[in-house]
Formats: sequence, C-alpha cells, structure tokens
Amino acid sequence: MHSNPIDPATLTWRKSQRSDGGNGCVEVAIADAAPADALHKANRGPLVLIRDSENPNGPVLAFTEIELKAFLGGVKDGEFDDLI
Repeated sequence: MHSNPIDPATLTWRKSQRSDGGNGCVEVAIADAAPADALHKANRGPLVLIRDSENPNGPVLAFTEIELKAFLGGVKDGEFDDLI
C-alpha cells in the first residue's frame, strides 16, 4: 500500500485559454512528487498531471517533466501531425 498518494482534488488545475468550453478539453496540474514507495517510474521530483476537464474524477495521466518536454518537443516538430 502506498503512503500519501497524490489527491487530484487538492491540486490547482489549469485549462488552456484555447479551450472552447466544448469537448476535448484537458487540464494540467503539478504535483510535488509521487509517494516514496510509488510504483510509478517517476517516484522522484514533480509530476505533471493531465486529465479530461469534463471528467475530473476520471483517470489522470502522470508524466515527469522530462517526459512532457520530450512529447511537447515532438508536437512542435510535427512528429505527430499524421495522427489527426
């Protein structure tokens, strides 16, 4: 059992200003760190959390800062343009 799990309800969530208030919006929050005994590979340092703004009690994706920077770099470089 993990001690002191991250509680999404206690975090400050932000939504993009580009959100149109309709479907497809996500929110982002920063968590100080995962619990020391967490199974997640990012058990050190802050985590960037992402969730569906229309389902705040649903699943939350967790990324290290390095993982998110690598993904955003790929988006900026057009690496995923063929997916949509």
